[in-house]
Amino acid sequence: MVLRSSVSAAHLRDLYRLFASVKTESDAEKLLTDILTPQELESLAERWQLVQSLHAGVPQRDIAKKLGISISKVTRGSRQLQFGSGGFAYFLKKLRSK
Repeated sequence: MVLRSSVSAAHLRDLYRLFASVKTESDAEKLLTDILTPQELESLAERWQLVQSLHAGVPQRDIAKKLGISISKVTRGSRQLQFGSGGFAYFLKKLRSK
């Protein structure tokens, strides 16, 4: 994945390792509540809700209405689900198998 940022590749790898070290929901909660602002955490939770709904076949307009967000935000999530790196599909499948 290529990011256009002033953050070095080494710093990104360090961040990926940090997230890979999380083993429990409790650890994830501790990390996410410290590393993200409440608004950022809410935004991530919203994105995950809309991706799950899209994956389940819920129409985009219904998702937008249910979550109180714009249709363009849902469409962006849909594009990531369809054309992203495959991370959403991988984790949707992984969590479904638990």
